[in-house]
Amino acid sequence: MPEDLHYLSLDEVARRLKARKLSSVEATKSILERIEKLDPKLKAYATLTAERALADAARLDAETAAGTSRGALHGVPIAVKDLCNTAGVATAAGMAIHRDNVPVRDATVVARLKAAGAVILGKLQMTEGAFGAHHPAIPAPLNPWNAAYWTGSSSSGSGAATAAGLCFASLGSDTGGSIRFPSTMNGLTGLKPTWGRVSRAGVFALAESLDHVGPMTRSALDAAIVLGVIAGADPDDPTAVGVPVGDYAAATGAGVRGRRIGVPKNLHGIDDDARRSLESAVAAMTRAGAAIVDVTLPSSFDAAALDWVPLCAAEAAVAHRATYPARAAEYGPVLAGLLDTGLRLRATELVDMQLRRSVLTGQLNALLASVDLLLMPVMGVAAWSLEAMQAAGRDPEAVAARLRHTAPFDMSGHPTLTLPGGMTRDGVPTGFQIVGGVFDEAGLLAAGHAYQQSTDWHLKRPSL
Repeated sequence: MPEDLHYLSLDEVARRLKARKLSSVEATKSILERIEKLDPKLKAYATLTAERALADAARLDAETAAGTSRGALHGVPIAVKDLCNTAGVATAAGMAIHRDNVPVRDATVVARLKAAGAVILGKLQMTEGAFGAHHPAIPAPLNPWNAAYWTGSSSSGSGAATAAGLCFASLGSDTGGSIRFPSTMNGLTGLKPTWGRVSRAGVFALAESLDHVGPMTRSALDAAIVLGVIAGADPDDPTAVGVPVGDYAAATGAGVRGRRIGVPKNLHGIDDDARRSLESAVAAMTRAGAAIVDVTLPSSFDAAALDWVPLCAAEAAVAHRATYPARAAEYGPVLAGLLDTGLRLRATELVDMQLRRSVLTGQLNALLASVDLLLMPVMGVAAWSLEAMQAAGRDPEAVAARLRHTAPFDMSGHPTLTLPGGMTRDGVPTGFQIVGGVFDEAGLLAAGHAYQQSTDWHLKRPSL
């Protein structure tokens, strides 16, 4: 086995497993040894299920020997964010109050991963309730590139583990940016699918009309493989739309030649690193044959991030009403503050925001009818240090500034693909996002794959 097995792409590992050049037990043991070595410092895992993973790997190897394959992920070790229910394994959603919650049934996304042959290594750490801060009693994962920098929220463990070679892919969730932030900060490719493309059954809610579940990987091709497994209608989630699931991995070969990619000319609050990443993406897409078009973001775009916080708060208050405020003392201050905001919200305020949300969605649909894709920054500040995060604070305007380029697409439900696109002077990754029309994940992934065929940012790894 190569010494850098842990940094192979999911696609490469799957191909070696299929060709019997690698066994699932070998791959799983190698990753578990790396977790044992590195995770005491990185703290990416909330729960490690080593014995179960090795038993599953051995069973899958036996199926391979018998000529049977469960699918695209047969024998590949991956991990899931700790808000996805796992039968017989604690699912805490980053909350001390739920540390003893052991579901009897898998979330649909977990069941689909297992059906496709994935080996589930364990549950990845996250912020409390999938909002903006870790519970004070639970250590936050560290950024494997530079511990002085933010790991992203709320899928912080997913970001750290996938970047550090502690799994070959992971699942994250995104309500305001929580696939995109940790993907950017950890140099990953993160896909926030169209709302309704992936079932949320058995996934702990932050705000149900804003929540998206998607893959966090090391390449667009890897994201395509995982999406092809987890996407699709689900009788347990009536909001999971029955739009046919395509062969996303095959679709990555379509490229971007002739596609119209819009670049907003009215962006503001973008630092030099974020701008360089975006300009590099424009140049790469132009080389790949895309037509770059100047566009203007709608008038509703900037205000959307300010509306996002109270909208999220109202839905979160519903999600937590069984335990909040009855057990408020067991909550951390940041999540408790969000829930209090939701409980104070007046019905008329909520209706006003929902009406503005409808306008935003309509304007973004119109914009994405005029072009095929949008190129956008993920954050105005390309890479946040922990010191800068603390200095910025958590007042609504500071939070809205951080969410300016991500939250609107959670509110509208459009799919986005985050890609690595540079490095800061401190050796921390930067990135950008591509936004597509609803259910155009295939187009996003093809564009991302084309970009990664001519750049090598996604091949860089932290030194650990």
